[in-house]
Amino acid sequence: MNNQKQKKSLNKYAKLSSLAFQMFAIIGFGSFIGVKLDEYYPNQHDLYTLILSLSSVLISIYYVIKQIILSSKDK
Repeated sequence: MNNQKQKKSLNKYAKLSSLAFQMFAIIGFGSFIGVKLDEYYPNQHDLYTLILSLSSVLISIYYVIKQIILSSKDK
């Protein structure tokens, strides 16, 4: 019985630790697309990079909060 609890808690930690990599991927992808758009459509303040970077940060925060809420309901 104790072994099952340990596995369950390790699975939960693995699931939550993978969120950091998912956040990194979302923010990296959004920033990359913003940089590429600024290369194709140059502007004075690199607005595409700023907007897409900020948007991807907000999306990743929303995704993490949603996943944490879902994992806490699994109890």
